[in-house]
Amino acid sequence: MVRSLYLPTIRSQIAVSRHNPENAIELLKIASPFELGLPGDSEFSPSLYPVYVRGNAYLAAGKGGEAAAESAKILQWPGVVLNEPIAGLGRLGLARAYALQDDTFKARDAYRDFLALWTDADPDIPVLKQAKAEYAKL
Repeated sequence: MVRSLYLPTIRSQIAVSRHNPENAIELLKIASPFELGLPGDSEFSPSLYPVYVRGNAYLAAGKGGEAAAESAKILQWPGVVLNEPIAGLGRLGLARAYALQDDTFKARDAYRDFLALWTDADPDIPVLKQAKAEYAKL
């Protein structure tokens, strides 16, 4: 699990943060067969985290369609992500992907969905502040 999921996902996130999204996407190829989790391991498997990071890499690469497809996977598998943070962040990824594609109508809806989930959140959380600013620009 470490070699197939954890390390590729961590290395990919590092590549995204270093502005190398193409490398990030390449690093996650090894995790693809396992991104929905591992059989019998529901507690410690970082299920769909490779998908989340891949979506962010596509966003960083300016590939809105691919980013939207990755974010949609997170929303399509609520039983896999359960209460993981990426369950909500997948909606934000989808909003950003639509915005990148200049689909303002879908982007606004996705931002509204994300913000509705976070209505009771601490208003000073950086990702929430950033999402509100992005939504306001639409």
